[in-house]
Amino acid sequence: MARKKGRSLPFLPDRVLSAKRMNQVNREQINHPQHYGGDTVYEVIKVIEAWGLGFHDGNAVKYIARAGKKDPAKTIDDLKKARWYLDRQIARLESSMTMGRVTPATKILRG
Repeated sequence: MARKKGRSLPFLPDRVLSAKRMNQVNREQINHPQHYGGDTVYEVIKVIEAWGLGFHDGNAVKYIARAGKKDPAKTIDDLKKARWYLDRQIARLESSMTMGRVTPATKILRG
């Protein structure tokens, strides 16, 4: 559909604002998803970083913290994933202890 010369498209501020709001909501869902605690002091990523957790421990905390929040039907699956990461980390630590390697984690385990 061709526009006539000299006529502009109508400006609809409510549509512009809702589009801006939609972008803000989308950014929040990416940056601070509710199933990870939202933008609070207890947001999972903030806790993981504050505690200096590594990959395995951090993922275990993530799955425990969000268990049942993203999808209540998958609460048990989330907890099993947390257990999987914990079991894997335990195996890694036990392996490093038996091989005589000393890491910060093995120092803690040895006391």
